[in-house]
Amino acid sequence: MRKLIVQEWISLDGFAADRDGSTKFFEDPKYNEGLNNEMLKLFDEVDTTLLGAKTYKLFSGFWPTADPKQEPITSKLNALPKIVFSKTLKEADWGPATIRRDDVAEAVRELKQQEGKNMIMWGSLTLVQRLAVKDLVDEYWITIVPSFIGDGRKFIPENVAITDMELLESKALPTGILYLKYRPKSRNK
Repeated sequence: MRKLIVQEWISLDGFAADRDGSTKFFEDPKYNEGLNNEMLKLFDEVDTTLLGAKTYKLFSGFWPTADPKQEPITSKLNALPKIVFSKTLKEADWGPATIRRDDVAEAVRELKQQEGKNMIMWGSLTLVQRLAVKDLVDEYWITIVPSFIGDGRKFIPENVAITDMELLESKALPTGILYLKYRPKSRNK
């Protein structure tokens, strides 16, 4: 069975976006130092990315023209099949991409049953939160940025059940970034 991996960047105080909805607190290119190799390894494990419409629009405005010298994952990310969950998006021209209008939880259950490598979800906080509440995330890969932002959008919603996590991997990078991989202990049963 395929796994769903959620990869998020968060502040030290647990926010995935600041009070204005911005992610500027982690957009400094210096934070990529040491992470590019981790990201390249990721593409050996996944064959699909799941995105919400806002994240898809954000990514499609950057990645198709990103400089591979500065962003080594560019060609792999651009070629990766994308499933975009949206009720309003008319087309998805940064592809290969498919728009799905059905319920994300039901779709993820279905996709997990299909043959293939694992799936990755970046950003897409509304979708991540829906899937976390339904206990459909198999692994959380968290990049903690060494900054406090005080207020903003939490990574995990307050109504998610208490979930004990098992640490799979941890790395401290020279930039102060902590890169952590967790699996809910319920996945070990």
